[in-house]
Amino acid sequence: MTIDELAIADEPERWTAASFAVQDSCCQLGSVRLRLAGPQRNTAGILGWSLREIASVELDGLPTSRSESPPPPPPPAHPNGVIAIDHVVVMSPALDRTVAALQAAGLDLRRVREEPTPAGAPRQAFFRLGEEILEVVQEPDAVLERDGGPDRPARLWGLALRVQDLDRTVAALAPHASPARPAVQPGRRIATVRRSAGLAIPVALMSAPGE
Repeated sequence: MTIDELAIADEPERWTAASFAVQDSCCQLGSVRLRLAGPQRNTAGILGWSLREIASVELDGLPTSRSESPPPPPPPAHPNGVIAIDHVVVMSPALDRTVAALQAAGLDLRRVREEPTPAGAPRQAFFRLGEEILEVVQEPDAVLERDGGPDRPARLWGLALRVQDLDRTVAALAPHASPARPAVQPGRRIATVRRSAGLAIPVALMSAPGE
């Protein structure tokens, strides 16, 4: 099972300005295409995704469609040094419910991490989708209370991107990227793209394993 496309409510020009290679409103990261659909009325962020070989599109509210398209040829190099998507991040108000829906659709659960993240999320579950990882994050209690409890659907939230040289990418995006810091994954580092870059979704940058 692999990801074909992610549709994002964002202007292609914003991604070009962040030194991504964009052609015909599409930015390809590894074998995954980001379809930059422009701003949408009453909808923001990641609009939905298409998956190959998915058994069901009922993924706890994640807007999902089936794809029969073959993987695309390798993309052009991105001037900012991004190689591919490391992981797609989903936010869930009810982690166990979302995990059950994903498993029922055939996704491969690798592990559940029962430790809080630096941002305060109490638990995370990790699935493998081809070369990419799907990280499902339990919303913290404060978010549940603020946004209406656990009965809401899960939502596609953001991306972590793998880069060739994290320090070079941070420099290329200056002043729109944070300094690199140790990641949760041992031996890796992470930086975040700041809101000042104007991208419509949260984006993190990660060093390759063993960099």
